[in-house]
Amino acid sequence: MRISTAERTMNYVVLGVFALFAMIPILTILATAVSPQNGQAPGLHLANFVEAWQVGGFGHSLGNSLVVAAIVVTSAVALSVLAGYAFGTMRFPGSTLLFYVFLLGLMIPTEATVIPLFFDLRTVGLTDTYAAIALPQIAQSVAFGTFWLRAQFRSMPVSLLEAAAIDGAGPMRTLLRIVAPASVPALTTLVVLVFMWTWNEFLVALVMAPGGTLRTAPLGLANFQGQYTAELSLLSAGAVIVALPMVIMFLFLQRHFIRGMLEGAVK
Repeated sequence: MRISTAERTMNYVVLGVFALFAMIPILTILATAVSPQNGQAPGLHLANFVEAWQVGGFGHSLGNSLVVAAIVVTSAVALSVLAGYAFGTMRFPGSTLLFYVFLLGLMIPTEATVIPLFFDLRTVGLTDTYAAIALPQIAQSVAFGTFWLRAQFRSMPVSLLEAAAIDGAGPMRTLLRIVAPASVPALTTLVVLVFMWTWNEFLVALVMAPGGTLRTAPLGLANFQGQYTAELSLLSAGAVIVALPMVIMFLFLQRHFIRGMLEGAVK
């Protein structure tokens, strides 16, 4: 179907307006981050990022967030692949009921479970550890990951799996050699989403690590805000520093991420 020039132009205008609407907050924060502090001369002040990094101690908090994100992303994606593969390609007694149990993880909010989890983890001596911050987020991410990858694996041609079985490939070999390589966009989308959720998590890190030694990036930014409530330029610089790892990851994986989202929408 051909699209007229006027219709194409109108599409670009509408998309441009929505893009501008989405970019205005980002551009505002960036402009504020390089603006002068109180009493400074007008101009471009890139030193705000250096000062925010040094005073806010973002090196330590970003390091903690990277460790937690690495644990959560690797564990959650691996478990989601195995669970999604089982629910998507295999039939066994109780599979439907067990899948709905997994979906309960999407329905129960973090606020309802974080306090009981704190007392449970404190009983076994895990509070103020990376495990205390990572384990609840792994459980939450596996619920969504299983739901996401089950739909991906169920959409694969049954003839492909049958051909692999005829050739003598077992379930694990079929997963690693055939199913997983064909699902790279969906897996990449899951990695990006889990990393984003883990990086932005505030409540779990706040409750599970009350000592403050394992303060993650969002907690570091909140603590920095308490010190520099009036200095919007330093606060904006700190916000940019905290958001930068997510932006970099998305830029590297955006092609697979967008492709995976589009495939998920079609399915």
